[in-house]
Amino acid sequence: MSDKKTALVTGANKGLGYEIAAGLGARGYRVAVGARDRARGEAAVKMLHTAGVDAFVVPLDVTSDRSVTEAVDLIESLGGRLDVLVNNAGISGETGPGWVQDPTTLDLDVVREVVDTNVYGVIRVTNAMLPLLRRSASPRIVNISSSVGSLTWQADPNIEVGPIMAAYSPTKSYLNAITVHYARQFAGTNILINAACPGLVATNFTGFQGRPVQEAAATAIRLATLPDGGPTGSFFNDDGIIPW
Repeated sequence: MSDKKTALVTGANKGLGYEIAAGLGARGYRVAVGARDRARGEAAVKMLHTAGVDAFVVPLDVTSDRSVTEAVDLIESLGGRLDVLVNNAGISGETGPGWVQDPTTLDLDVVREVVDTNVYGVIRVTNAMLPLLRRSASPRIVNISSSVGSLTWQADPNIEVGPIMAAYSPTKSYLNAITVHYARQFAGTNILINAACPGLVATNFTGFQGRPVQEAAATAIRLATLPDGGPTGSFFNDDGIIPW
């Protein structure tokens, strides 16, 4: 088993996931770059190598049991354990004009697709990786959420939380809720799990509107590298805790 800490970031071949991977790599982690498309994952790994990061590609479709099982086997064969899991992979689902998902006209197939990736995918990957995480002295799990998952903020007419996205936003509320239940289950162990809001990030996910990905990755990186005794079961952005 390697002495070097290993971090898996799902959806890490581009955008926010890539920057989180790069940030952890710069801090000395060996980074497993989770990517549905192997070629894109290999391209990301090549860029990370150029930046001096120790990285390897992990073909990973979070909606596939087989793919996740194969990812576990690969990481185990290359390192023997996992120290950090960042559940970053996510989709918004089809939207209408103005990036809106109208609850009164929702296509249930779109809802199922978004839930499958943003919620079931996180549960699937987390549970599969737990045996490897439990081999770490200080395992950390970070779920990439969003302020649109805050029911408190969504219900406050004085807070701007973006357009109505009745398929995407509830998946982040669900993700926040499951994060709390994992934290309760992990109580008394060395596993810390938290949700992170990166804010509106300039990636292809948002049509490149928002702040630079380097800034947006900071909260996730901080939560992924928390010291023992750090917070768990909470929801953070750059400014601190976000209300549920």
